[in-house]
Amino acid sequence: MKTEAWIDALAAQVAPVDPRAPRRRLALAAAAGLALAIPLVLWRLGVNPGLSGDLQLPAAWLKWGFVGAVVAGSSWLVARSARPGARTAPALLALAAALLLLWAVAALQLAGAAPPQRAGLLMGSSWRTCPVSIALLSLPALVLLLAAVRTLAPTRPAVAGAATGLLAGAVATLGYLLHCPELAAPFVATWYVLGMLVPAALGALLGPLVLRW
Repeated sequence: MKTEAWIDALAAQVAPVDPRAPRRRLALAAAAGLALAIPLVLWRLGVNPGLSGDLQLPAAWLKWGFVGAVVAGSSWLVARSARPGARTAPALLALAAALLLLWAVAALQLAGAAPPQRAGLLMGSSWRTCPVSIALLSLPALVLLLAAVRTLAPTRPAVAGAATGLLAGAVATLGYLLHCPELAAPFVATWYVLGMLVPAALGALLGPLVLRW
């Protein structure tokens, strides 16, 4: 058999690759991470008894909207960073825009509050436990998402690992929202962000170890 014919015969046996498969894999890993985080919240922390009332307030929708924006932006960032040569700047800009908007609202709240009230807006009643809870809840999602990203082709493992950790933190925060009674934008802009940055830093450290190919 001639070389050309042999190559054609081999190529004919290769099944086409579904271009949506990587995103589907990441989505399933994120959904599984959330599915694990929610029972942990219910078991260890409990649901905020004022949740239904809080959802009537614009501050609650700002909080949920910010976390949702980080989930969407970090998902985009993971998908881009796991593809060779793909630009990550648009996803980073989207994440930065969500964060800057939240910080702007937080700054306005602090500026409009009386000085004795500002510490309460920033610290709330759970600043010690909030970032720790988010970081711990993110661990199952981080493991699942790193396993999913490992099946792709990240050429910048530290960047891909950091993006994966940020997504894991955002997914965990979605579950944590069921428990958290804090509504002030300064609190969310500080302690939620810190909680999500912890798994992002862990992902950046693990990326070169587990995502190298």
